[in-house]
Amino acid sequence: MQCIVVYDIPKTKIRKKVADYCLDYGLTRIQFSAFMGELNVNRQGELLQKITRKVGKNDANVQVIPICQQDMEKRKELVVNGYVLGQSSKSGEEKQTGAGMSNG
Repeated sequence: MQCIVVYDIPKTKIRKKVADYCLDYGLTRIQFSAFMGELNVNRQGELLQKITRKVGKNDANVQVIPICQQDMEKRKELVVNGYVLGQSSKSGEEKQTGAGMSNG
């Protein structure tokens, strides 16, 4: 089942570790604090348990959101100037092929 994992964690060290866990589980980063990928119900629970142990009593909001196939097919994505997460495009450079809405 596809799912999205989003989190708001103030402490950088913990936030980075949660990102590592998401990558370890095969999820793809879609925003700075959001990942998406295939996780069955058991793996979702495992990931959340790992994150819970790491967070401990620190402030955190972590959500694992299952997405059905029908809704995944309706997903829209806006990419402007070929933007890739974590990389800024050169100012003044326009890429016509990278702009617009696409189903992802």
